[in-house]
Amino acid sequence: MDTKTYSAIIYKLVNESVYMAECPEVGTVSRGDTVEMALNNLIEITGEYLREDRPVDEITRPLLTTFEIEFKDIN
Repeated sequence: MDTKTYSAIIYKLVNESVYMAECPEVGTVSRGDTVEMALNNLIEITGEYLREDRPVDEITRPLLTTFEIEFKDIN
């Protein structure tokens, strides 16, 4: 059995009580009421997607970083 490791980016939608989960290597997205639900849904949908022999480009693991944008107060 072949096992591969994928990334998950999880964030909470601002105006909703739901979490979004994304797998950047494959492009799959899911949601759930908790972080765990969103991640489990992502694992399930990504597995289903990959089992359908869909082509996925071989890419390196994504680099997650942060950056700042300064907003000038216009008042």
